[in-house]
Amino acid sequence: MKNRKSLGQNWLKDRDILLDIADTASADDTDVVVEIGPGLGTLTSALFKFFEQVIAVELDDRLAENLPKSFPGKNLEVIHQDILSLDISQLGLPEKYVVAGNIPYYITSPIIQKFLHVEHKPQKIVLLMQKEVAQRLAAGPGNYSILGLSAQIYAKVTAGSIVGREFFTPPPKVDSQVVVLEPLAKPLATESTMSLIKLGFSAPRKKLLSNLALSTKISREELTSYFEKLNISTNVRPADLSIQQWCDLENFIHKH
Repeated sequence: MKNRKSLGQNWLKDRDILLDIADTASADDTDVVVEIGPGLGTLTSALFKFFEQVIAVELDDRLAENLPKSFPGKNLEVIHQDILSLDISQLGLPEKYVVAGNIPYYITSPIIQKFLHVEHKPQKIVLLMQKEVAQRLAAGPGNYSILGLSAQIYAKVTAGSIVGREFFTPPPKVDSQVVVLEPLAKPLATESTMSLIKLGFSAPRKKLLSNLALSTKISREELTSYFEKLNISTNVRPADLSIQQWCDLENFIHKH
C-alpha cells in the first residue's frame, strides 16, 4: 500500500528490529499495548509475540480498515482516530498497560506530553522516532532542551537502539532511534519550575541570566545574587542546568 507523505508514513521492514522493539515494550505484569500508528501491521505482528491484546490507533482510513484482515483470531482492536484527539479514558484500559509505536517527527512531542500527563498513565512508552529528537529527549546537563526537560521531569528517559534509514520503506532522510519513557510516580519538578524553564529557554544560546532578566520582573543584580548564593555560574546557558538546579532556582526566586 502506497504511503502517505502527509502522515509521515515510513514502513519499518526488518523483522529482528521489530521484535526487538516489541520485546523492549513488553512488561511482565501487563498483556495490553496501545500501538500508535500501526500502518501495515509490521510492528503489530511483533507486539503479538509479547502481548495478548493490541489496541491500534490509526489515522489513515485505508490502513485502519485493512489491518484487522491481517490478524484473524487475534485480540486486535483498531481505532480509526487521531491519537492526539483520542480520549484515553474511553479505551477501557486495564490498570497496567504500555504504549508503543513508530511515530512521525511532527507529532513526537505532543504524543509524549499526552501520555505523560494523562490521568491513567502507561507503565512504559516505547517509541521509534527521529534520531536527533531521541537524543534531545535523553540528553543530560549541557545538552538539555525544553523537550528533554519536559520529558525527564515526568519520566525516566532512556535512549535505545539506533535504526538506520535503510531499514524503512520508503527510506526517510534521517536515521531513527528507540526511546523508552517510564512515567514517574511523582514529577521531579513543579509546574512553576517548568514555567521558569520555558522563560530560561526563550533564547537557548544566550546566557540564562540575561534571558531571565529580560523575561521576568527581577533585576539583573537580584538574579546575580541568587545565582551566586546557589553556586550557579552567571555564565551558564539554559542547557547547562540540572533539573535540581532549576528547582532550587525557582524556589529561591519564589521565596524572594
